[in-house]
Amino acid sequence: MTVLIIDGQGGGIGRMLVEELKKLQIEGLQIYAVGTNALATQAMLRSGANEAATGENPVRVLAPQVDVILGPMGIVLCDAMLGEITEGMAVAIGRSPAQKILIPLARCGMEVAGLPSPSLADSIRSAAQRVEELAH
Repeated sequence: MTVLIIDGQGGGIGRMLVEELKKLQIEGLQIYAVGTNALATQAMLRSGANEAATGENPVRVLAPQVDVILGPMGIVLCDAMLGEITEGMAVAIGRSPAQKILIPLARCGMEVAGLPSPSLADSIRSAAQRVEELAH
């Protein structure tokens, strides 16, 4: 199974997603990390991603090839995350046949009405568990 984790700003959410997936020890899991900036990329790489890159083009190249895409909700919104999500990134993610698992964050400029707001830790754990289910 191949997973693409996309994050920006400081890469904290991406780092936590990588760490949580690594704990599950899913056989054959390949984690690609793409940061919208070098700081985010380095955070995910240091936390154990198999390979990492920075910017729009890696998202365009990898999104159609992976099984699962993980990241904050803002990765599907053009200009989200202080403008770090480009139109090309949002379109590539949206058009990807991959299963998308998004972490809800109000600061991404999007809320899901009618649903309780889980803690970030609970959201990260839930996302990793969903990847584990998909792997089996």
